[in-house]
Amino acid sequence: MISYPRVTVICVVLAAHMMVASAMGQDYPSRPVTIVVGYTPGATSDLLARTMAERLSAVWGQSVIVDNKSGVGGNIAATYVARAPGDGYTLMVGTDAMMTSNVFLYKNTPFDPVKDFAPITNAGANIICLAIAYAKANPGKLQYGSSGIGSPHHLAGELLRHKTGIDIVHVPYRGGGATINDLLGGHIKLAFLSLSSAVPHLNSGNIRILAVVERDRYAAMSDIPTIGETVPGFEMSSWVGFFSPAPTPLPLLARLNDAMVNVLKIDAVKEKLAALGLAVAPSTPSELAAMVNQGLAVRGELVKAANIQVE
Repeated sequence: MISYPRVTVICVVLAAHMMVASAMGQDYPSRPVTIVVGYTPGATSDLLARTMAERLSAVWGQSVIVDNKSGVGGNIAATYVARAPGDGYTLMVGTDAMMTSNVFLYKNTPFDPVKDFAPITNAGANIICLAIAYAKANPGKLQYGSSGIGSPHHLAGELLRHKTGIDIVHVPYRGGGATINDLLGGHIKLAFLSLSSAVPHLNSGNIRILAVVERDRYAAMSDIPTIGETVPGFEMSSWVGFFSPAPTPLPLLARLNDAMVNVLKIDAVKEKLAALGLAVAPSTPSELAAMVNQGLAVRGELVKAANIQVE
């Protein structure tokens, strides 16, 4: 049986810990904050991070730095942040690929997307579209481009093949820029692209968006159907969110969530991100955690069914 003196000591320790955590949330930030991005400058996640950094810096009166640690599908950045202190000074833009697909695509992934991170907020859906094709009449001849093996663009193509039985061949590229270049050049007839890569070329008439891969139509282009309207059960949502290392105290997470959600609700920010093909949809930490868990289940099944391996 625990003696009263020990109970008193335990209560004092817990109270002190809660007071320290609360103070961290109130005093934060007292020095520059870094947002780590797992991709190169110019990627959607990078542009999101820079938009958020600019706004948070103005609100907090502290520098917010974007640090690009690209490579291995975002794993370098995720590993770095997973090992960082949970003090709110090292944050991360996490994508659905980094947080749900990579553990199935790479052997010995050096981080756990659930245990090693504390979700802050979802930023939005990275709209992916299907750009022009011809199909079943030419089995085996149709090639579709994506931004790389295991990317959500690649997985969208594999899901389409699985759901319809269409014989299409995957051609992986290093990023959306190279994909769109070959599509425009006629080297491939079909591509799954982030909307931000496709939109600049729509007015030229050289490509046409056939559909989006999300469950619902994209509000900014509501005339474009979803693939699921033709292929029942098809959905390949791609999202981008903000994360902190797992030990981050709850009061600090609450402050981060509040600050980021307020930024994402600003009309000018929503318009800027919409131009990148990002449909803003802020969330609570628990909602983002649920998205990670659901994504792990869905992506795991698809990667295994399609036998996708990163070379």
